[in-house]
Amino acid sequence: MLKLIMTWDIANGREQEYFEFVVREFIPGVQRLGIELSDAWATVYGDYPQIMVSAVFPNRSKAQLMMTSDEWKELNNQLLDYVTNFSTKLIPARGGFQF
Repeated sequence: MLKLIMTWDIANGREQEYFEFVVREFIPGVQRLGIELSDAWATVYGDYPQIMVSAVFPNRSKAQLMMTSDEWKELNNQLLDYVTNFSTKLIPARGGFQF
C-alpha cells in the first residue's frame, strides 16, 4: 500500500472559493477516479502547511495510473487556483499519522 500526501496553504482572500471548490468539485472528482481519501488535517498552530490530505493506493502502478490521468491533472490544476505552497509525496503506507 502507498500513501499520497498532499499539503498546501489556502491562498489569502480565496478561502470561500477554495472551500466551495473542494466540496463541490475536488472531493467528488477524486472519488470518481476511485481514489480513497484517507486523511484530511488542518493546522491551527505552528509553521506547517495549513492543509494536509492523504489518499491510499493498493500499489505503485495504481497510484501512477491515477496520478498521470488527465482528470487528476485537471483537478490539481484547478486546486492550484486556490492554494499556495502545494506539495505532494508518495510513500509506503503504515498505520497512524504520516507527514
